[in-house]
Amino acid sequence: MLNHDQIKQLINAYEDPFSGINLGDSHTKITAQSEGSSLNVSVTLGYPAKGHQAQMVSDLTKLLQEKANADSVAVTVDWRVIKHKVQQGLKGLTGVKNIIAVASGKGGVGKSTTSVNLALALAAEGANIGILDADIYGPSQPRMLGKSQKPESEDGKSIKPVESYGLQSMSIGYLIDEEEPMVWRGPMVTQALQQLLNDTKWDNLDYLVIDLPPGTGDIQLTLSQNVPVSGAVIVTTPQDISLLDARKGLKMFEKVNVPVMGIIENMSTHICSQCGHEEHIFGQGGGQTMAEQYDVDLLSSLPLDIRIRENADNGEPTVAIDPEGDIAKAYRLIATRVAARLAMQGKDYASAFPNVVVQND
Repeated sequence: MLNHDQIKQLINAYEDPFSGINLGDSHTKITAQSEGSSLNVSVTLGYPAKGHQAQMVSDLTKLLQEKANADSVAVTVDWRVIKHKVQQGLKGLTGVKNIIAVASGKGGVGKSTTSVNLALALAAEGANIGILDADIYGPSQPRMLGKSQKPESEDGKSIKPVESYGLQSMSIGYLIDEEEPMVWRGPMVTQALQQLLNDTKWDNLDYLVIDLPPGTGDIQLTLSQNVPVSGAVIVTTPQDISLLDARKGLKMFEKVNVPVMGIIENMSTHICSQCGHEEHIFGQGGGQTMAEQYDVDLLSSLPLDIRIRENADNGEPTVAIDPEGDIAKAYRLIATRVAARLAMQGKDYASAFPNVVVQND
């Protein structure tokens, strides 16, 4: 039978068919115990994988049965999400392990819809998830999550996130009337967002998804410099005009040293609700071309489907109300790929050290 180091090498070389990443690249923890000709292996992933946990157990069991020369093989697969490093000079957020920023260079590409469904997909994969609606001028998450109540405060200093579909959420939309315009200048918007982020009592989140406002101006740049982000996702459509602005968003994250986990091409094709005909009404292959140009992953190409819009408008995001549908499965695949790529990033060692205080007697 193979020794423990050889078994670990074998498992590390296994490629997760859903994320496309070797387990060794995502800092997977592997323990192997043998007794006689029996082998027990425990695999702890760095990212949630509830949707294909059973498939991975089956694949790894078969692999070890063929290669390890053991009469009996037992494999368990679990996960543990850790804190990953953020921009230099920033400290992580209390109650939050990782922040994933979802951005687009322009509005109208479905970024907010993608954000909420990505958050729900991460939760479906087994993670503790929150979502922050950072679009102060046009908050949409309360409508998409079907919530309108005011957040509660137990101590008069912090506020409790609003829960919906298992997500912890916060938005300026919970604090104002839905039709009230926010006639604030940039510094006020930035300050308000910082308060929403830091004064919310996030409870043990593996990931906080931030639905950033569209654009790459002063507000977006200030946020990307001051919010401790572990990774970013860019949402675009195949249309050339959308891709031009999406490139600006990607470059903005490069300037502030935030790794981009990949690109989501939204509205890739239109599917007719009457006949099922599929058509590339916004162009074709734009997301793939951009991904290749900047050496990042194309996480998925999502269709322009009337169900996604209707569900969001009704406060019932697609991943929540149709978890076994094809659209939900597409979002869960994106979630797995984003989380697995984030697991490849360095650990946040700074948070492991206590603050040192020097006092003079």
